[in-house]
Amino acid sequence: MIAAIVFDFDGVLVDSEPLHLRAYQEVLAPFGTMSAEEYCTRYLGFDDEGVFRVFAEDRGLEMSDRKISELIDRKSRALERLVAAADVLYPGADACVERLAAAYPLGVASGALRHEIEAILGRYGLRRHFQFIVGSGDTPNSKPAPDPYRRAAELHGVPPQTCVAIEDSLWGIESARAAGLACIGITHTYPRNALSAADMIVDSLDELTVTRIAGITAKQGSGR
Repeated sequence: MIAAIVFDFDGVLVDSEPLHLRAYQEVLAPFGTMSAEEYCTRYLGFDDEGVFRVFAEDRGLEMSDRKISELIDRKSRALERLVAAADVLYPGADACVERLAAAYPLGVASGALRHEIEAILGRYGLRRHFQFIVGSGDTPNSKPAPDPYRRAAELHGVPPQTCVAIEDSLWGIESARAAGLACIGITHTYPRNALSAADMIVDSLDELTVTRIAGITAKQGSGR
């Protein structure tokens, strides 16, 4: 039986990846460019610290821990400004959260900063539906390592095998599966063929019903 559901955040509940990209482009402009294609194929799976460290490595730049912390702060402020001026919730996200919260405990496991997640959920009146948030810096390693989803199961107080993750990227699916969770991929960011490692793939949040969530248990239990 499924005991809990853990949502990724950016690219699943909120259409904020383009805003993350714009914020990165803004703060990294003095160091080089980052295209949308490069962001999606190279950097999207990392948290902010990971993006800045890998960006620096890719370009042969020397960045101290202090400089990376400064860039994280600047990027966070830029993102807050961009999010405040946009309607970032995906269609059907509020109804999906309320529908599933009536049947399961919900949590978030994301590479975004906790205060960013809190602010957006609070803005749309959804924070009350989530029992916990695992954000950037809350675990020793970020996705695609299994740490965020392992921590999510711990906070739910249930075995990872009884949780379902909702993800939009291969990195997130790898994290969830490595932690022992079943995983549903949603095609908000990548096409179906990029999410083939998921146990189930949907095209919209409207498809995430209690019946379909329960169905993933039978597939996993049958040795799929």
